Amino acid sequence: MDYDDQNVFARILRGDLPADVVYEDDLCLAFRDLDPKAPVHILLIPKRPIPRAADCTIQDRIALGHLFCIAGEVARQEGCGDAFRLVVNSGEGAGQTVFHLHVHLLGGRDLSWPPG
Repeated sequence: MDYDDQNVFARILRGDLPADVVYEDDLCLAFRDLDPKAPVHILLIPKRPIPRAADCTIQDRIALGHLFCIAGEVARQEGCGDAFRLVVNSGEGAGQTVFHLHVHLLGGRDLSWPPG
């Protein structure tokens, strides 16, 4: 899949759109979801343009591992402790609507299983 550099996350990364940023470093950006599904709903995105999880390559392993490590830091920062959920949708059939890989961090309430 080709990367669309006009998607909403690419525009946030460029500074074309505002975001309520909670964390940023040279590999990723984390910000509050505009339509939260839990009291804590943060999106973590790599700065590298990866459309979906199905498009990841071995070269993405450092950036992707970094997202998961930062997710724990952000969860603690947001008051979730060690009780949170990470969700990655890959492809339209799985519910992905923005084709820039992103991790949903959900917490701040009890989360049931199965999720949906």
